[in-house]
Amino acid sequence: MLEQIYGWILDISVYLITAAAVMHAIPGKDYGKYVRFFSGLILILLLAAPLLSLTGMKGRFDTLYQGKEYEMERREIERAAQIYEEADLSEYLPDEERQGENGESTADQEAGAEGKIEVGEIEIGE
Repeated sequence: MLEQIYGWILDISVYLITAAAVMHAIPGKDYGKYVRFFSGLILILLLAAPLLSLTGMKGRFDTLYQGKEYEMERREIERAAQIYEEADLSEYLPDEERQGENGESTADQEAGAEGKIEVGEIEIGE
């Protein structure tokens, strides 16, 4: 119990020192209000962390955040795949890596047709 309180106080103190350093490093006072706003939000989360863990809400928030993060990454990968397919970049690939109609590369099709695979050179170690 005391270790958790010590860790919580340590986290808050490190955060306050970091926030003070950032406040002194920003150029001009125009950005100061934004930095104070976001640092205040983070400080509220740090102060609320023990209460959230006591009520069991911390696990729910972690699960919710990880689910949303996973969903965003999945959408980004799907979007990148769609852009790649629409761009039809296969004409710029070397002949060995181009895919045929069945999804195999042309090099794989040739090797499968002949029934053998040729290896040029293998080096092991340095």
